[in-house]
Amino acid sequence: MAKAIEPMTSGAIWKRVTFFALPLLLGNLFQQMYNTVDSLIVGNFLGSSALAAVSSSGSLIFMLIGFLSGIASGASVIVSKYFGANDTENLHRTVHTTVAFGLVAGVLMTLVGVLLSPQIVLWMDTPDSVIEESVIYLQIYFSGSLGFVMYNIFVGILQAVGDSRHPLYYLIVSSVINLVLDLVFIAVFHTGVGGAALATVISQVVSALLCLIQLMRTKEEYRLQLREIRFDKRILIQVIRIGLPSGVQNSIIAFANVIVQSNINAFGEATMAGYGAYSKVEGFGFLPINSFTMALTTFVGQNLGAKQFERTQKGARFGILVTVVLAELIGVVVFIFAPQMIAAFDSSPEVIRFGVEKARTAALFYCLLAFSHSIASVLRGAGRTMIPMIIMMICWCVVRVTFLSITIPLTHSIQMVYWVYPLTWALSSVAFLLYYKKTDWLS
Repeated sequence: MAKAIEPMTSGAIWKRVTFFALPLLLGNLFQQMYNTVDSLIVGNFLGSSALAAVSSSGSLIFMLIGFLSGIASGASVIVSKYFGANDTENLHRTVHTTVAFGLVAGVLMTLVGVLLSPQIVLWMDTPDSVIEESVIYLQIYFSGSLGFVMYNIFVGILQAVGDSRHPLYYLIVSSVINLVLDLVFIAVFHTGVGGAALATVISQVVSALLCLIQLMRTKEEYRLQLREIRFDKRILIQVIRIGLPSGVQNSIIAFANVIVQSNINAFGEATMAGYGAYSKVEGFGFLPINSFTMALTTFVGQNLGAKQFERTQKGARFGILVTVVLAELIGVVVFIFAPQMIAAFDSSPEVIRFGVEKARTAALFYCLLAFSHSIASVLRGAGRTMIPMIIMMICWCVVRVTFLSITIPLTHSIQMVYWVYPLTWALSSVAFLLYYKKTDWLS
């Protein structure tokens, strides 16, 4: 049967990767708009304290969601391989097992997130002035966990089979909903940071439902049938084996970032707001890189499934080169225009100063971050998820936390927090380069 979605196992490599990455880029752009719109509206309508509350919540949110997203990425690798190999039966089982996993995980995340948010906010040394708003934001956010988890599950399936267009369409719709609800809840009904969280939850649930409808309506082999949703033990073991290292990696890195955030919090609201504003700028700036690395994982997975090893190597080299060059160009732009970018979130001179300092410390080293991410994506597509986990845990967790634990008490300088990221990006890049060059990662 002819596929409406053509696999990435044939045709010009640069076209396949680039034209798959472009809808991902636009989709990631709208995805990033969720939190950024919240920050823009919160910062301009509610002030620096509310912006600090929203900004400081990001690491905690990613710590919980990142674990499940990592496991979902393992499922995507399996889906892409079976799709590339035209193995209809195992493709069907993988899709329905992955959805079953997402339903269970979404319910558990709701309970964990809502119950633990107050305590974790205290562990992060959040200033008393923003504790209440931080807890409100997090609890409302996590109450919609099922929508977030299932959206990531559905999008992972669609992207694994080469469909990056439909997720884009649904993100456009949900982003518009998020923007409208943010303005209505905050500017009209004055609901505070809780309204920003609720707007994000509603819009994310809408995008998840649209993805669900697409998967149920498609005529392709990966069609989702509700009555078929169940766990297949063999497939579930594969999903966990490949996805668990990525999930653990995401959560531990996020935990390390929570510790970093606690160091930032100790410097006060203005530092929190400035650092949070920069994080949004970096998030937007890195969207093209994230898009190409996601395309790389799908490309590698499908071509290895089809046993096209030479094509896999060529595609990997192309993707790595593109991400590194793009990252450095973006870094130069961020370095030059950092004051204007930070000011869009908060016009306070002190907030702008902290945000610009962070931007001009990190931006010119984006090429290192891109190199690490691109190699990790290639290895994940090949099913070698343990190596990225080990390298990133050591470099981005152990080294970061150790560095800050030593330097902050000695210097009492926020500059140590700024520099810990470029230093650990360089370290991980060296480790990935050595592994990539000296091992046969295709086998």
